[in-house]
Amino acid sequence: MNLQNYYWFFQSVLSKDFCDNLIKFGNQQREELALTGGQTEKIKEGKELTEDDLKDLKKKRDSNIVWLNEQWIYDEILPYVNTANQNAGWNFEFSWSESCQFTKYKLDQYYDWHCDSWDKPYGEDFDNKNLVGKVRKLSVTVSLSDPNDYEGGELEFDFRNLDPDKPANIKICEEIKPQGSIVVFPSHIWHRVKPVTKGTRYSLVIWSCGYPFK
Repeated sequence: MNLQNYYWFFQSVLSKDFCDNLIKFGNQQREELALTGGQTEKIKEGKELTEDDLKDLKKKRDSNIVWLNEQWIYDEILPYVNTANQNAGWNFEFSWSESCQFTKYKLDQYYDWHCDSWDKPYGEDFDNKNLVGKVRKLSVTVSLSDPNDYEGGELEFDFRNLDPDKPANIKICEEIKPQGSIVVFPSHIWHRVKPVTKGTRYSLVIWSCGYPFK
């Protein structure tokens, strides 16, 4: 899919109080190890992750997360998603957002190259019936940390979408660094979070979903 705008950003639009309160709230909840698709499916099937599963996971992703569904979070952030969808010219149709993922990237933690979209819609067995038959269309990343509190952890995009016939077209998303900044991008765009080299990077991720493109 060729796009005129691969992402849309809003710099420092969320207040310091909102970000700090969300960090405090997230840290009060039970955190879990962040998984990728393969490990998630195994857990759903009632299977335990083996040592090999965990080694394979660490090659791709190493972070800790908390799932949040508080309405006050959606109320603050989703208006920016709607604005970005219009201003960037995507005009994607979507109707529901998944649980918010409060993410902690501690020292040396990272998330290697990936895209957020799936190869098929959520099935009837999915636990949130509002998402059945839908796919991820827009991804949202919110910077909650003061940039002075950590080093590394850069969000990077690859706009070639991993086409092997094209050279890498990597861009660091500098616009997301200030606390309270938001970046919105189509969920099929490849991206990564580089390892944190000092401190802890806190972020919030939301995926807005709709029925498959026609």
